Amino acid sequence: MINNLEYYKVFYYVAKHKSLTAAAGELAISQPAVSQSVRQLETALGVKLFTRASKGVKLTKEGEMLYSYVAKGYEQILLGEQKVRQMLNLDLGEIHIGASDMTLQYYLLPYLEHFHEMYPGIKVVVTNAPTPETLRNLRDGIIDFGVVSTPFDAGEDIQAIIVREIEDVFVAGRKFIPYKNRMLDLQELEHMPIICLEGETSSRSYIDGFLKQNHVEIKPEFELATSDMIVQFTLRNLGVGCVVRDFAGEYLDSGQLFELRFNQIIPKRHFCVVTNGKNPMSAAAKNLLELVYADVS
Repeated sequence: MINNLEYYKVFYYVAKHKSLTAAAGELAISQPAVSQSVRQLETALGVKLFTRASKGVKLTKEGEMLYSYVAKGYEQILLGEQKVRQMLNLDLGEIHIGASDMTLQYYLLPYLEHFHEMYPGIKVVVTNAPTPETLRNLRDGIIDFGVVSTPFDAGEDIQAIIVREIEDVFVAGRKFIPYKNRMLDLQELEHMPIICLEGETSSRSYIDGFLKQNHVEIKPEFELATSDMIVQFTLRNLGVGCVVRDFAGEYLDSGQLFELRFNQIIPKRHFCVVTNGKNPMSAAAKNLLELVYADVS
């Protein structure tokens, strides 16, 4: 392969315009420099690429064959440069975000809406997963950043910024009215049909840890995949639901559900934006994060 790829660039423009002069003008170099590059390429390949024509030059058969390949390659390079510029100008690109149902619905969604209005050409891909999986995806470079809820083990490679406070509550419907407006002991939860999240989530881990510290062990009646389903089961009086307050807010305000009060306050926790400094971040992802961080006090 010819070491100096500049020869092929010159060849491309001479063949495209069928003129040494026109090629020199587009490349902003002298015509003798164009002629010299063509001669050096011909010498290196051992073949004549152009012949003189009445107006300019024309390709030989060998030149036509070479141009059919060079044109495809060079035009792909030009297209690649154009796409990169579009990405830098936020006219094109893709962002990969990790978020749970909760962090997406009650924190991230308004920012995504605003960002899409500003940059409609940017594709946003949200990987819906609980906090531990989001952190794994971030470490593996699958996502640009994540929005997760505490508690979590960030490790040295993950940077976390607190963006919002959240509160876990136990809520119930009319079947459990006797518990309304009473100050309850946490131990009473052991005798209630509890509805909570299943599996590997930061919310479930947090509540389990808090109750264990207070010598309370619950055996849930239902373990569900989403907090929305917990609220729906609770509305149907199937048990006492454990959710972040946002999920039940509408029903607490309307009186369809009420919040249980305990003599031990469940400490509040937080939503955090997590990033991995080892992974390069696209211009689009950086701009979306700037929108998010602008509201962080």
